[in-house]
Amino acid sequence: MNSLLLVSLGATIFFGVVSLVLALNPGNTSARRLRAVTATEWAATRRSQQRRNTQQALLRMARQLRERVGLSESDRLRARFVSAGLRTAGAMELYFAARMLGPVAAVIAASFIHTNTFLWVTGSAAFAYLAPDFWLDHVIKRRRERIRRSIPDAVDLLVICVEAGLGLDQAMVRAGMELSLSHPDINDEFLQINREQRAGKPRMEAWRAMADRTALPEVVAFTGMLVQTERFGTPIARALSTFADSLRERRRQRAEEQAAKTTVKMIFPLVLFIFPSMFIVLLAPAILDIAQTLTGLGH
Repeated sequence: MNSLLLVSLGATIFFGVVSLVLALNPGNTSARRLRAVTATEWAATRRSQQRRNTQQALLRMARQLRERVGLSESDRLRARFVSAGLRTAGAMELYFAARMLGPVAAVIAASFIHTNTFLWVTGSAAFAYLAPDFWLDHVIKRRRERIRRSIPDAVDLLVICVEAGLGLDQAMVRAGMELSLSHPDINDEFLQINREQRAGKPRMEAWRAMADRTALPEVVAFTGMLVQTERFGTPIARALSTFADSLRERRRQRAEEQAAKTTVKMIFPLVLFIFPSMFIVLLAPAILDIAQTLTGLGH
């Protein structure tokens, strides 16, 4: 019993001393953690700032080199970058840098080919010079296809938002926010319309600018419907609902058209790959038997 009391008294004294030490120096561990977190955040901020400064310096050098060579920006090229969704200042500089440095690297690499060196050098230099244009066209086509697929969902959300009481501009922003994960390109277009209207651009011109950027029949019809609704004062909810129904019908017809084309497209792999294999499997044993029979009769 006495030993139990002594153990309890010793444990109480030990925990009391530990609590007293922590109470006298409460911020030691917290301060160390705070200093560690602050140092880590400061180092990350410094690294990001250094990376940003390096990128800006490289872009500045590329711009100066481009200006000395004589490559200048044009309205058509700027419109192509906007259609591709590349609105940053560094995208065009990287494009020009690729057009300048790509042929040089291609010529150096092709000079190591000993056979037909001149042909390889000229061909690789021309391809490296035109490759950024091919890549930009590919990006534009892919983005337009993604926008075309997202238009029916966007119109359906616009119908829901307008029928719920939102205005058309607020409905566009809300629909774009809802589609930001599944269809980020249409969200980008709706936000661009909102930014242009805030900057003072008329609503109809902002809608026509979206049609010019995308160059899709669905978007052109959509903007034309919005312009007519705005001009004649027809109910926007009813117009959007009718347009959504036409989009669904058009999408169903396009799916049926693609399904009908599959029978024609399957002819070529059937004739080139499947039918020869079937003929070999079915006729090869018979041909071998006939050959052996004829060989036996000959002997």
